[in-house]
Amino acid sequence: MSKPLLIVESPTKVKTLKKYLGNDYNVAATAGHIKDLPQKELGIDIENNFKAEYLNIKGKSKVIQELKSAAGDTDTIYLAPDPDREGEAIAFHAAEILKKKGRQFYRVLIHELTKKGITEALKNPMQPNSDRYEAQQTRRTLDRLVGYQISPLLWRRVQGSLSAGRVQSVAVKIICDRERQIRAFNPEEYWTITADLLADTPPVFSAAISKYKGKKISIPNEKKTSQIISHLESATFIVDTINIKTLQRSPLPPFITSKLQQEAINRLKFSAKKTMAVAQQLYEGIEIGTGGPEGLITYMRTDSTRIAAEAAHEALTLIGEKFGPEYAMERPRFFKNKNKVQDAHEAIRPTSVFNTPGKVQPYLNQEQFRLYDLIWKRFVASQMAAAVIDQKTISIKAGEYTFTVGGNTVQFQGFMALYSVVDSKSDMESKFGEKEEKDDDESGIDSQSSETKDQGTGIDKKPGEKEKQILPELKEGMKLYAEKITPMQHFTKPPPRFSEASLVKELEENGIGRPSTYATILSTIRDKGYVDLVKRYFVPNELGFIVNDLLVGSFPEILDATFTAEMENNLDNIENGTRKSIEVLNEFYAPFKERLSHATENMLSVKGVGIPTELKCPLCTKTLNIKIGKNGHFIACTGYPECTFSSNYTRDDKGNIEINETKVDLSPVKDCDKCGKTMVKKEGRYGEFLACTGYPECKHTESLYAAEPLKSTDISCPLPECNGMIVGKKSRRGKDFYGCDRYPECSFASWDKPVNKKCPECGSTYLVEKETKKEGLTLSCPAKGCNYKERV
Repeated sequence: MSKPLLIVESPTKVKTLKKYLGNDYNVAATAGHIKDLPQKELGIDIENNFKAEYLNIKGKSKVIQELKSAAGDTDTIYLAPDPDREGEAIAFHAAEILKKKGRQFYRVLIHELTKKGITEALKNPMQPNSDRYEAQQTRRTLDRLVGYQISPLLWRRVQGSLSAGRVQSVAVKIICDRERQIRAFNPEEYWTITADLLADTPPVFSAAISKYKGKKISIPNEKKTSQIISHLESATFIVDTINIKTLQRSPLPPFITSKLQQEAINRLKFSAKKTMAVAQQLYEGIEIGTGGPEGLITYMRTDSTRIAAEAAHEALTLIGEKFGPEYAMERPRFFKNKNKVQDAHEAIRPTSVFNTPGKVQPYLNQEQFRLYDLIWKRFVASQMAAAVIDQKTISIKAGEYTFTVGGNTVQFQGFMALYSVVDSKSDMESKFGEKEEKDDDESGIDSQSSETKDQGTGIDKKPGEKEKQILPELKEGMKLYAEKITPMQHFTKPPPRFSEASLVKELEENGIGRPSTYATILSTIRDKGYVDLVKRYFVPNELGFIVNDLLVGSFPEILDATFTAEMENNLDNIENGTRKSIEVLNEFYAPFKERLSHATENMLSVKGVGIPTELKCPLCTKTLNIKIGKNGHFIACTGYPECTFSSNYTRDDKGNIEINETKVDLSPVKDCDKCGKTMVKKEGRYGEFLACTGYPECKHTESLYAAEPLKSTDISCPLPECNGMIVGKKSRRGKDFYGCDRYPECSFASWDKPVNKKCPECGSTYLVEKETKKEGLTLSCPAKGCNYKERV
């Protein structure tokens, strides 16, 4: 009888597991999913209660055969893919493939790849979770029904290769809606006034005007500002009140997936996708000098802030040793989860706090270290004493006006001490030579932070507040001297565009997607070409707006954030056993089918009719419509074919269409080779070209450079049985290249300039010029397999 088989999802985990399990188990990996719906058809029998047709994934036959071989004749198989819905599906599919009479399957949930985590999981095997599997299958069915039935509509009405998704389309809508808010925003003027004040003793400090006759003041324009200043110039500045509050600042909870992504994006400049990839490496195991790979963090896809009591006590021990007993809590601090949290896993934390960043640093690459440092500090800080801060607010009277100034004094650092001592950023810089990265305002509008609380330390920061302003000793009733009164004009800012971090936050707050899907959503909407990431902010492009508007018009429920969030709740309810899959699918599909039928008949065709605009054709005054062709979007006259006007266009900051001036030179250049009519210069998407005046009957075009004389190189064509010569040419877009003068009989072409010099190593009849910043100008051999190179 063969040994029991343990099946995991990732091949990387196999080595880590074998370190702890030794020879007692066979260990094999599925390398992700092994079964899925068919690629080229719907794969859902809607009339038969949405029965799904799952097939072995093409290219996974070798993996499946290895699983069968590893199973041998064992009667016990432990299914240990990731402890989430996707992992449950992989477990069920593996069981289907390896099903055999008398063979028993057990589900084990490994939340941390340590000896303790693996041993506990194997000691507590359970039956595969059919409710969790049903939730995954329902999600997959919903996504397939939406994607495979709406996407073909987009292919027919807009352009091929486009796609719609149950969640991705909602994310695009959120970005488009925000961009429209920005375009519709009209800035409003307002002013602020600050006074540089001097007490009996230095230093000078600044206070800002805040009230008039005890009420909050608003200064709308320069005229009002001047009136206020004229009163202040003769006013006496007197310290009115000094209020000191002692506040306790508690640390933030350990990371959940969304907060880890947001923090890594903001602090480390990682993308959400990169964050999850690096976290996966830390979870699956890294060699840290203990005789084999070891998992450094718990499972990284979670929406729960729950932590194990044992891990919390371990953290308290370390805190007492490193900082002293006053920094450690008397008992562990536990955090309450928000409503509707699945709570299947702990928060993201180090598997052992004694694996400090400084200890594991030599074994990690730069990215792994930076992310581990973030996770370790956040967890340890969560078990440290609160910081005690004296918050001072000073009110200063100047006639009927009130100025305020404030500041904080840290009485006891508490958890904040962690961020200034052990394994600090300076340790990282000493290893990697990095400087602290500056988060510049690059949004093109405003980089207002989505949160004013520093996620690392939990300290509130007020926008625009001067940090570390040193105040002199002040007393109530003390007179102050106004050295300078400074007015400053401002304008209100539009809402900021979404960064990856703020979009994840928006999705999370609206209940759209789940921890395992945020990174995929963000990468998908970019890959599909609906949005661009411009200086780290999402900006919808014209295609994104067009597709979004068509989908919102035809499928308003699908793109409604509330509807999408409710569907996520339904999936959660299926997983916890309070709802059945067939109920959810029937409720969804009945109205969706009606919408689909209506859209099939009535969705606007951007390929054909186009999207109407308010612009008139400059040639015939008929309406111009937005259309999409093989080269992208353009604007065209509805009077076609009688009027052939078309042009590229852009949009201004308000979203108004601006037609690009099209250059048309009606001077005859040559006769058309196809019909004999005159050819003239025109300008298209890729620059100037020659077009036949017989359009649309004759659609012949030529490169503007086709008639240019060829440049001789005195080099024979290197292709066998060709006696042509290599000449310099121009591409259709005006770029220099080199080809054979016997084209089209000979197809030789090269972007690099040939040089009449024989290769001393392989005997090639010529070399080519290449130039790089690193090597300068070089001559290289173009022959495959020959690496000869010489500097010029």
